[in-house]
Amino acid sequence: MASIRNKFPRSPYLFACYTDADGRRVQRSTKQTDPRKAQAVANQYEKAAKLASERRLGEAQARKVLSDIYEIVSNEPLATSTVREFLTKWPESRKEAISHRTHQAYTQVARDFIASLGPKAERDISQITRSDVTKYRDKVASATSVANANKLLKYLRVGFGAAWKDGLIQDNPAAKVDRLSRNTGEQTQKRPFTLAELKAILSVANPEWKSVILFGFYTGQRLADVGSLLWSNLDLVNDNIRFISGKTGRRMEIPIAPSLKEHIVTIPTCDDVNAPLFPTSYPIAINQKGDSRMSQQFYQLLVDAGLAKTRTKEETGKGRSRRRMVNEISFHSLRHTATSLLKNAGVNEAVAMDIIGHDSEAISRHYTHIDDKSKRKALAKLPKLG
Repeated sequence: MASIRNKFPRSPYLFACYTDADGRRVQRSTKQTDPRKAQAVANQYEKAAKLASERRLGEAQARKVLSDIYEIVSNEPLATSTVREFLTKWPESRKEAISHRTHQAYTQVARDFIASLGPKAERDISQITRSDVTKYRDKVASATSVANANKLLKYLRVGFGAAWKDGLIQDNPAAKVDRLSRNTGEQTQKRPFTLAELKAILSVANPEWKSVILFGFYTGQRLADVGSLLWSNLDLVNDNIRFISGKTGRRMEIPIAPSLKEHIVTIPTCDDVNAPLFPTSYPIAINQKGDSRMSQQFYQLLVDAGLAKTRTKEETGKGRSRRRMVNEISFHSLRHTATSLLKNAGVNEAVAMDIIGHDSEAISRHYTHIDDKSKRKALAKLPKLG
């Protein structure tokens, strides 16, 4: 039977005396000065030793013993959670503080990482190791791309960082995993369109896609943000477009370029100001994976314009877990195009970055606000496409 004693005259702690798994009588500090708590800790030491001797001290039992000792010492239960429980709730706990698209990204990486763990997802989150995260990172890189693997690793670091802040883990296993270096075949960088390429794409686009492309060009905004615009986002009296960026949550106000204004008057209007500007694209753009589906549609326009090759069956599989052909131009290239043309026209970098919606050192260092007149003057320098 376990007991307690003072082992050293100068030690303030009481020691537990108990029989270990090999039947030997041992002594171990309880780190307690209260006899009642010290005896309770001693009892737990002996309980663990007995279970070990009977070969019944599995992970669950070991954690139960540790949890009991923690509760005895601190007078509160030890915070615990399985991987599945925590990562499933984590995106929802952040929903109000992050953008809709970031919430979607967190939800996806939590779901995929849980799936990669298999039965281990039911274990306590403190049992996740660096190798578990490395295995997931490498699996994603093999199935998709190094860039995607690094992006999802970044999200996992945020998730496990939240678990660390909640006291569920001692350190962040995802933070111990390095980002992968891109292979030679993945060094393709997005580049701006040439004006000839843009005109070729517009020539094969239907009326709605032509409008989407022109909005992308004259505002430099992301595909999902353009596709989800409502008529209420347009102020045609003051010639402004106002919306909140789906990725960054930034409130955007962009002057309508003269050439874009000319095109807008050709778009069929609607009496409902809350109606979508692009009726076919809108339900796709606001969907959880809408930006991916619209990107596929835009890629087909590139193919039709002779600017990209038709993807193989393997490259057009379902979901983000497939490896795709890396193309140097995409809808996102319109952001590069607008930025490049503005800079080539002599527009101040801070003004160009503010229009596009990038955080810029130039803005943070020299400007508190880019005035509307400067942005309007800059956008007037973009060439006419349609």
